Amino acid sequence: MAVPVVAETAPQSAMRAFNSLCFKAGQTEAQIRNRMETQAGTPLPFDLTFWDTSLEPAPSAPKAIERRCEVTFDGDHTETAITVLRTQMATPPVFGTVIDLPDTHRAEIGTALIEGRALLRGRVAVVHVGIRNTRTFMSVDRLPAGWEVH
Repeated sequence: MAVPVVAETAPQSAMRAFNSLCFKAGQTEAQIRNRMETQAGTPLPFDLTFWDTSLEPAPSAPKAIERRCEVTFDGDHTETAITVLRTQMATPPVFGTVIDLPDTHRAEIGTALIEGRALLRGRVAVVHVGIRNTRTFMSVDRLPAGWEVH
């Protein structure tokens, strides 16, 4: 007897795509979008914001953020998003260690989780989960090399 295939919901697709792709360096916006569409379908069932100024220009990117990967999707799924994010960050290779939040970032209204992470080669990242209006967001920002946390 065949087991019925259950389609992923948009939040599940967004969380899976975020965890499997947003922590991988060396991707352009077109590459990550294509990889996410391969996983989740076209068009994406969630919104993606991505840039990596070390690979290609991003005129609207703030100077303090070299790379951003963010997914947003309808509904309040912050508890699940935090759980899957923490699982991903603890899975080898572990995504850095917790450090003080750099002065480039702060909690905003709707923030459920925000923390700084010390990465290899002196890099710093910030992971952030929360609600904006009625949408859950999951983001990871990487700061330029040499950025110091005060």
